[in-house]
Parts: sequence; C-alpha cells; structure tokens
Amino acid sequence: MILEHALLPVIPGLEPEFEAAFDEAKHIIASMDGFVDLTLSRGVESPSTYLLLVHWQSVEAHEVGFRGAPEYQRWRTLLHRFYEPFPVVEHFAEVHRA
Repeated sequence: MILEHALLPVIPGLEPEFEAAFDEAKHIIASMDGFVDLTLSRGVESPSTYLLLVHWQSVEAHEVGFRGAPEYQRWRTLLHRFYEPFPVVEHFAEVHRA
C-alpha cells in the first residue's frame, strides 16, 4: 500500500467553498480502482492549508488509474481552482508502524 501526501494551499477566504467542493469530489476519488481511504485535515496554525492523505494500492493506481480516468477532469474542475500555488504531491511506502 502507498500513501499519497499533498499539502493543499487554499486561497485565503475560500476555505468554506473548498470544503464544500471537496465533499463532492471525495466521491469521485473513492470510486476509483486501487483507492483505499483518505483523510483531509485543516491546519491549526495555518488554516488555509489542508493536508490530504490518500492510501492507494499502488502508485500506478493513483498516477495512471485515477489521473488517467475521465472522472479526474471533474475532480480538477471542482478543486484545482482553489490552490495557490499548486500543491506538490508525493508518495510514501510505510517502513514502520507502532
């Protein structure tokens, strides 16, 4: 299993709109092959920054399956307009769990 990590820098003042759009968008990502689960958290010290963590069965499930799916265009339309600058997305493989 792979963990996708993205810090989402939402334009200040648009947080309520972003959260409403994400509520719709989460159903798109959850329907994708290889999706396991996700969490979206809002920064305490930086309330315009959100942390998106998504577990995928593989990097390919995210990079090829999700991003290559027609549904990804709807995801982009719903969410990408909120980011400034555009977020960096990285993948992590678990090394240890306590």
